[in-house]
Amino acid sequence: MTLEAIQYRRGRLHILNQLLLPHETCYEEIDTVQQGWQAIRDMKVRGAPAIAIVGCLSLVTELQQSNEEDKDAVVTFILDSLKYLVSARPTAVNIAKAAAELSALVRRETQKAESTAATIKESVITHIVSMLEKDIADNKNIGDCGARHILSRINKEKATILTHCNTGSLATAGYGTALGVIRSLHAMGRLEHVFCTETRPYNQGARLTAFELVYEKIPATLIADSMASIAMKEKGISAVVVGADRVVLNGDTANKVGTYQLAVSAKYHNIPFYVAAPCTSCDLSLENGEQIVIEERPHQELTDINGIRIAAPGIHVWNPAFDVTPHELITGGIITELGVFSPSELQDAVIRG
Repeated sequence: MTLEAIQYRRGRLHILNQLLLPHETCYEEIDTVQQGWQAIRDMKVRGAPAIAIVGCLSLVTELQQSNEEDKDAVVTFILDSLKYLVSARPTAVNIAKAAAELSALVRRETQKAESTAATIKESVITHIVSMLEKDIADNKNIGDCGARHILSRINKEKATILTHCNTGSLATAGYGTALGVIRSLHAMGRLEHVFCTETRPYNQGARLTAFELVYEKIPATLIADSMASIAMKEKGISAVVVGADRVVLNGDTANKVGTYQLAVSAKYHNIPFYVAAPCTSCDLSLENGEQIVIEERPHQELTDINGIRIAAPGIHVWNPAFDVTPHELITGGIITELGVFSPSELQDAVIRG
């Protein structure tokens, strides 16, 4: 049984507060768009797919509680809410794409002569709930496609994978992207071992990925971020598999800070480097990674641990949440629910869909 970051039953949304893991498993109810925005901003929920789903489901819960019958008021509320939710974590493209799709849906529904506040609400709710179901199915396809591709490129019965940050059930609606590939390898009996980085400064690898791996009894070892290169040299790493918050037209990829250096090291050690992400994380409107807006997080996330300061007072801090990996370093391929593609092939694959 996999962990659930998101629990939704019609009219009720609960999220697993990931700030409390691994010490406490606590689900919090989200009733409003404001609560959804705050949970995303505070990183109680994180991971590009999960951010989009929780943000949109927070809109669903508020719509289902609303007694508003004026069509124009409902439309204004939905469009304003979607715009607001996108501002919570701007680098992750999934929420922006979902907001654009839903905004277009609302405008189409509004133009229908027979539309009412109730029919518009129901159309939006139905679309958002389908996103939850699709994300799980897409993740399983990503896992299976990635696992088969990796196995086709190694000369061993079992693969040893290095991964970064958290890309599992806690970052998605379920199963995961890069961790979904690891799950599929494990289910096939073809996984030797996983090495997961601690992922400073927020320790998503140590707190969340390690938690998922232990929970599912997948053989794994935690390493410090600074140990990745020596692990590639000495631990028989078959492939590096990471997730993505945004993949742009030329294949450049934004992911948790620290991903770029893993790609550089993997290239040096001749280890295939894969990015696993659903098509919803692909942003073909941007030509290259230099155009991606990189979110900067509060200084305290780097200087403090659990509210206790560990850095010298007075030191300056730079804390970007993401970095961009150039497409030339993605040597294994980009794993999507449609298959595994080189960066140069991705555009056509996504458009064909």
